[in-house]
Amino acid sequence: MDQIKHILAVVDPTKEQQHSLQRSVSLAKKTGAKITAFLSIYDFSYEMTTMLSKEERDAMRDAVIKDREAWLDELTASFVDIEINKKVVWHNRPFEAIIKNVINSDFDLVVKSTHQHDTLKSVIFTPTDWHLIRKCPAPVLLVKDHAWPEQGHVLAAVNAASDNEQHQALNNRIITDAKFICQIANANLSIVNTYPATPVNIAIEIPEFNPSQYNEAVKKHHEDETYALAEKFSLERGQCVIKEGLPEDVIPYVAKEFKSELVVIGTVGRTGLSAALVGNTAEHVIDSLDCDVLALKPDGYKSPLEG
Repeated sequence: MDQIKHILAVVDPTKEQQHSLQRSVSLAKKTGAKITAFLSIYDFSYEMTTMLSKEERDAMRDAVIKDREAWLDELTASFVDIEINKKVVWHNRPFEAIIKNVINSDFDLVVKSTHQHDTLKSVIFTPTDWHLIRKCPAPVLLVKDHAWPEQGHVLAAVNAASDNEQHQALNNRIITDAKFICQIANANLSIVNTYPATPVNIAIEIPEFNPSQYNEAVKKHHEDETYALAEKFSLERGQCVIKEGLPEDVIPYVAKEFKSELVVIGTVGRTGLSAALVGNTAEHVIDSLDCDVLALKPDGYKSPLEG
């Protein structure tokens, strides 16, 4: 994502403030991107109208769509200094409607607001959010109720020591996109890499095993790989954070420590049984974050909804 040409801003009809539109407009002003305000609607009372004729059912559906189109026109009219295209579709699964539009219209970025738990002041990700994270081929930016300040902070989460080619390519994508966001948002960048603690069972089962020595070797390997990755992108060692622990613990902790406005993370988009058995590390991390999230797929990723 070295440029953003077309943004799909997902509108939430249940919210008064449309943070996805506000963030999209802010990005569009800095990149020259086009914006499409997108609304997927479905009235479940439509299912109860089978006794009506097809013409009557179509008229009812068209009336609901027209009403929402008028509301969307009114909503976007407040953004006077930028042109916003509008699209309302009738679909009972919003995530499918969003992803199919991304596939058909070649959007560079999907922006969607998250829900905030008022009591706990934390972010709640909806089922639609999770479907987009797993299945949307375009980058997905999930935003909460706050602006990106000048000289803010972006955190790029990488898996620097992986010898998996897909992970290595994803590392490059994460840092490239994070640098691009920093450039347009005038923000500071850090990269974070985690490494595992010494397995306790090995230390117990093998008497001659030296856990301290092993831990130092693992730490040094991750430091070397992270610094090499940083150097490749002209980043300083001081911009690297390398910590022991699980990614879902370390990354949210570091994001909170830096007061990051945005965390950029890669997800391989596992679905179905493999996701249930293996678990998606990225999803565990995302679920623990309390800031904006940019979720990226590997290059060449094909959504299960394509084809």
